[in-house]
Amino acid sequence: MTGEQDPQPIDAPAGASGHVATRLTLEQAAAVAEARAASRVTRRVVAPALEELLYQAIPVLDKGFVRVIDYMGDDHAIVQAARVSYGAGTKTVRTDAGLIDYLMRHQHTSPFEMCDIKLHVKLPVFVARQWIRHRTASVNEYSGRYSEIADTFYEPEPSAIGRQSSLNRQGSAGAVSPGAAERAIDAWRDGAVQAYEQYQALLTDEDDAVAREVARIGLPVSHYTEWYWKTNLHNLLRFLELRMDSHAQYEIRVYAEAIGQIVAAWVPLTWASFLDQRFGSASISAKAMGVLRAELAGRSLDLEGAGMSKGDARELREVLGLEPPAG
Repeated sequence: MTGEQDPQPIDAPAGASGHVATRLTLEQAAAVAEARAASRVTRRVVAPALEELLYQAIPVLDKGFVRVIDYMGDDHAIVQAARVSYGAGTKTVRTDAGLIDYLMRHQHTSPFEMCDIKLHVKLPVFVARQWIRHRTASVNEYSGRYSEIADTFYEPEPSAIGRQSSLNRQGSAGAVSPGAAERAIDAWRDGAVQAYEQYQALLTDEDDAVAREVARIGLPVSHYTEWYWKTNLHNLLRFLELRMDSHAQYEIRVYAEAIGQIVAAWVPLTWASFLDQRFGSASISAKAMGVLRAELAGRSLDLEGAGMSKGDARELREVLGLEPPAG
């Protein structure tokens, strides 16, 4: 995971024209600024750190971004739902954190479904095709039938171009040589330029213009699309668990890492629990558990001294058959 720094939004486009189009046009950047300038009074719960990120485009890859459009709930909403209480959680952050840890560890998922978030994402088509496999979300994508597709194509950094893994048919293993990377990027760039010129020619043929929905079929999967993606926190964490993993393809992983920093700002207690209880944890087989129990039989470990809570330590001792601490 590389997303340890706070996400850095972009307020205006920088850069180029032609098929290396910018993340945001001047018009789009002005719309974002206008939305952020508005202020509304509400009685509903808000997450102050997420409010600071609202509407802004957080850059991902060379021309993509993620934006928070709307959200509902926070850490307290999870606790409130779990307890079916009338107030905002309990009296102390520590108590709320302990309950969230318990829910996360025991996979009591419904309280996390009480929080929703809606994201605006600009991403290459091949990333979108992986992403859409996470079906527990509401999605509305930019229409290449209704509107003309922009001249915006993804060009990877040379270091991100991996060599085909001999052990994993769907994975990479290390970077290709600089020469191979340069040849690949040149080929992709030339192909994108040619494909887009053909697309434009089909649309603008004075004698017999081709419909947008048909003309687009020759465009490569490197072209950027956009969508609104709305999901609840439970399903979002499942997405992040899979897509932030080191085995995920780089291009979707960097989107997941950017979204992870959004979640950290939105629900910090849940994020800390997720990293400890799920993302940083591991599942082992019954046979492996038997080996561990046999090796640890009769031993007493200082789990609390390692930073585990009393509840976590008690549960782990029960699972591994460890002796309770003396005294």
